[in-house]
Amino acid sequence: MSEQATTIDEYLDGVDPAFRPELERIRALVTRLVPSVQETMSYRMPTLKYKDRALVYFTASKKHMSFYPSSWAIDELKDRLSDYKTTEHAVQFTLANPLPDELIEDLVRVHVREIDSDRK
Repeated sequence: MSEQATTIDEYLDGVDPAFRPELERIRALVTRLVPSVQETMSYRMPTLKYKDRALVYFTASKKHMSFYPSSWAIDELKDRLSDYKTTEHAVQFTLANPLPDELIEDLVRVHVREIDSDRK
């Protein structure tokens, strides 16, 4: 992976080619759901920002990918995340067990709602 990537496209150019379509799917889903997102890199991770705040991050590792929707979203939807390894901020998934579109959309909607309410 390119630790020096300055854009999401540069980052994706450096990931395992098998993971790229999955990360592109997430990028497209979030952008379609929240058309005003801004693309950037933050903490060396592809980041989609909403209202100048990080909405989601997504990354690839050697054996899995991670989606970072917010700890609030993970906590609120934890009952739907039982098939995935989670941390306070991330949901880990694999090509064999990808995140469904509807789940990604719901995680994003929760975080949009929290940003809109100015939760810090």
